[in-house]
Amino acid sequence: MDTSPPSDQPMPPDGPKVIPASTLVIFRTSAEGPPELLMVQRAKEMRFAGGAAVFPGGRVDDADRELARAILPDEPIEIAAGRIAAIRETLEETGLMVATHAPVTAAEAAEARRMLLEDGRLAPVLDHFGWQLAPERLAFFAHWCPPWEGAFDTRFFVIDLGTGAVDVQVDATENTRLFWASAAEALAMADRGEISVIFPTRRNLERLAGFACHAEALSDIASHPVRRIHPRIEIRDGAEWLTIPADRGYPVDGQPRATAQRG
Repeated sequence: MDTSPPSDQPMPPDGPKVIPASTLVIFRTSAEGPPELLMVQRAKEMRFAGGAAVFPGGRVDDADRELARAILPDEPIEIAAGRIAAIRETLEETGLMVATHAPVTAAEAAEARRMLLEDGRLAPVLDHFGWQLAPERLAFFAHWCPPWEGAFDTRFFVIDLGTGAVDVQVDATENTRLFWASAAEALAMADRGEISVIFPTRRNLERLAGFACHAEALSDIASHPVRRIHPRIEIRDGAEWLTIPADRGYPVDGQPRATAQRG
């Protein structure tokens, strides 16, 4: 029986003290194969997932919540603030401005990123450019939270950029590299030792590899309502495995603990 709190709610007071965070999986249509996803390689010095390849994202801050209340007053604040944080962190880490009603030029995105890095808040950037957000374009995909103190309580969203090249540039502080790859390619890179991926990223890449397009991802999301995933240890064939519930839409529900990178 699943006893985890609903994904539109914060961790309850009697649960571990966790850090709300948000991540964005960005789809780009490929001309010759499955969609490509934007990934960032974390600096080795970072406390969380140092050196690993992850999707853009980071912690939800108070300014994200304030903006979320103004833009999405009818949505549960944990989901709404997660959407805002995902948009803000993507701009900070990659220079890519997503989910605006009006098109954004590369020059505008670069200036917006500069402003954001100076101030830390997305709202003044939106006011300066007169941009209106369409945060509903971010589909709520998954929710992961290790059951221990200080863990990141991370909501995953997906968005589709469609076709065409976009300008991205690594921030060179938290991250060292940006790259586009299909989910299957990213998994192959990890298997060859070219990148490292933490346990949640591998499970999500395995799930994403089954989608031929963004529409298939949305269909899968609709058939698997999001619930918090608390990875846990269980014994399989005499060995410790790190596992997740088998009913969350993931084709692989665990791996030996000794091989799992946990961030």
